[in-house]
Amino acid sequence: MKLLLLEDDDLLGESLAETLSDEGYRVDTATRLRVADSLMQTEEYGLVILDIGLPDGSGLELLERWRGRGYRQPILALTARDTWEDKVLGLRRGADDYLTKPFHEEELLARLHALLRRQHGNTGNVLTVNGIHLDEHQQRVSTDGNTWQSLTGTEFRLLRFLMHHPDRVHSKLRLLDQLYTLEQDAPAPNLVEVYIGRLRRRLGKDVIKTRRGQGYILASS
Repeated sequence: MKLLLLEDDDLLGESLAETLSDEGYRVDTATRLRVADSLMQTEEYGLVILDIGLPDGSGLELLERWRGRGYRQPILALTARDTWEDKVLGLRRGADDYLTKPFHEEELLARLHALLRRQHGNTGNVLTVNGIHLDEHQQRVSTDGNTWQSLTGTEFRLLRFLMHHPDRVHSKLRLLDQLYTLEQDAPAPNLVEVYIGRLRRRLGKDVIKTRRGQGYILASS
């Protein structure tokens, strides 16, 4: 799953991007409003972490514009202001949660995971779709809820994206976009086929179906 991180503090941004990458997310970063706005119009993100205090404008105004355009991704707002009035204003303008600086990165991860679970109707740490159980914390999968198999980083990211977006046909290009950030070198086009094959061997060949000329789909039932 790809996330957008808008943070003008370079050190904090680099630290957060590294932490999120270790958790299996792909992260595109921006330090200015116009860059983040441009990325939102061209890329597909599962969640946005938005610093609302930026040198080139108001993050809250950008947030309000995004909601006005119909962007429905969960948005976790970061701020140095800790008054309840500021938090209420942010929530009213479209933020899904609020985190005050300074914060522990573990708290940010916990809030991020909670937002994603809430978005997809899950209440626990294990994502379940059509008999597939994905432990997002330990990056492992089970087809019976008892026997678990560890996943590689790429297998985990691919399966998590498919399970968060079931019953939709995903093209190879779209899946590659979710697996790699803009800063990384372009991967080989057949990489998706390789990892889809690996997941089928783990989960069963009929779990992820191929739509010829279109892409791949994981059915919810």
